[in-house]
Amino acid sequence: MLLLEVLGSALLGLALSATAARVLPRRLPSAKVVLVSGVLGALFGAYLTHFALGPGHNTLTATLIGAVLVSAVVLSLLLRPASGPRRQSHRTPFSLPTRG
Repeated sequence: MLLLEVLGSALLGLALSATAARVLPRRLPSAKVVLVSGVLGALFGAYLTHFALGPGHNTLTATLIGAVLVSAVVLSLLLRPASGPRRQSHRTPFSLPTRG
């Protein structure tokens, strides 16, 4: 059962990171970094979920869901801001409005 959790979470992390690298290539670092981060995030998520559920609650679906969620969080941390025309703010940050 543990082998299925590891292989399943690694494959799901790989699929999620490959999809992210294909959909958002300009907002992510190199594809190798994205793929490795997605797989490692999924493996850590599977371990964390398996540990949190404890003995006697070996549900494969819950572990895989936890793996996908943690992998998505890790991949979201790699995103860079979108490049493009930005609207300039009229006020400086943390400024108070003045009258007159």
